[in-house]
Amino acid sequence: MKEDFKENTISTEEIYKGKIIDVKVDTVQLPDGNQSKREIVNHPGAVAVLAVTGEGKIVMVKQYRKPLEKSLLEIPAGKLEKGEDPEHTAIRELEEETGYSSGNLKLINSFYTSPGFADELVYLYLAEDPWKLSDNVEGDDDEFVTVEELTLGEAFRQEEEKIIHDAKTSYALLYAKLFLFPEGD
Repeated sequence: MKEDFKENTISTEEIYKGKIIDVKVDTVQLPDGNQSKREIVNHPGAVAVLAVTGEGKIVMVKQYRKPLEKSLLEIPAGKLEKGEDPEHTAIRELEEETGYSSGNLKLINSFYTSPGFADELVYLYLAEDPWKLSDNVEGDDDEFVTVEELTLGEAFRQEEEKIIHDAKTSYALLYAKLFLFPEGD
């Protein structure tokens, strides 16, 4: 693909280094020769897991999201640790957040969440026939979730009410509708 509109970085100013993200401001030269600023969020990447039980239920978590000041119902997801294989992260997050595991994991796709200002890449996995673990796996100390299992129809109704209201979960539900439950749930 030809890059006619490439922006060349002139300088970078680090603004913030955090636990999850880093923020920088790049001064760039535009294709027409002018300069502009680009605020960029660097993120290590993440995984998300569409876990579908043998009964055709989608395993989801309800979690408070501070930036939105409300709880959302989402598929389990989490951040990649440095050097961690995304498939390993997917199993870890599924176990920690839901108490389920799976030996049948398949990469559906990967996508950038907000390429206009962030480099976060999310790997979306399908976990078929997950099983409930006999013991809980300890998760993050600052993460509080409840687990819910929904049919595809129930999930789409939650989406209409904006209880499900994030891109990764919407993407996963559309995948489920097209490829896992084309006849409905």
